[in-house]
Amino acid sequence: MRNTIRRPGLLVVISGPSGAGKSSTLRLVMERCGDICFSVSATTRRPRPGEEEGRHYYFVSCERFEEMRRNGELLECAEYAGDFYGTPAAPVLAGVAAGQVCVLDIEARGAIQVRRCCPDSVLVFISPPDRAELERRLRDRRTESEEKIKRRMEALEEQMAALPLYDYQVVNDVLDDAARSVLSIIEAERCRTSRALV
Repeated sequence: MRNTIRRPGLLVVISGPSGAGKSSTLRLVMERCGDICFSVSATTRRPRPGEEEGRHYYFVSCERFEEMRRNGELLECAEYAGDFYGTPAAPVLAGVAAGQVCVLDIEARGAIQVRRCCPDSVLVFISPPDRAELERRLRDRRTESEEKIKRRMEALEEQMAALPLYDYQVVNDVLDDAARSVLSIIEAERCRTSRALV
């Protein structure tokens, strides 16, 4: 009788500057990869209209968030505009143990924290083809003020400086190509003998 070989799970961190196309790339990747799950973050901020508990975020009090951080329940955490955000470890690790590809969309600081907790995680940086294209995309959204666009463009150099921390860079020039590249990275990483032998 032939034994069934289960594909190994994988923890993938996706980062990149705002406007690089992370969300669009991830949407295509998730449509095309059957056993992928997207990590839901915990946050201390209030829910916005239309946001659902457990689907968009886990909404927790500041006290509960601090308890999660203290107890090692978070893979990573950060503060933005006075609110705290973090990735609960249990669902991510359970998904990976069950053979799923678990994806986190977080910034470089969080990626470094995840790498410390999970050394076999795969870090992928999505970048725009160039500065001009990034600015064009930000303007085409029509959701950003001039001041916000300026701040995002100024932050680009700092974000690109984090590139050496990542395992892979995917330049999102053509969206479909970027999604295919991410899927290829996932496939190659799942074929590593070091993962199969764990």
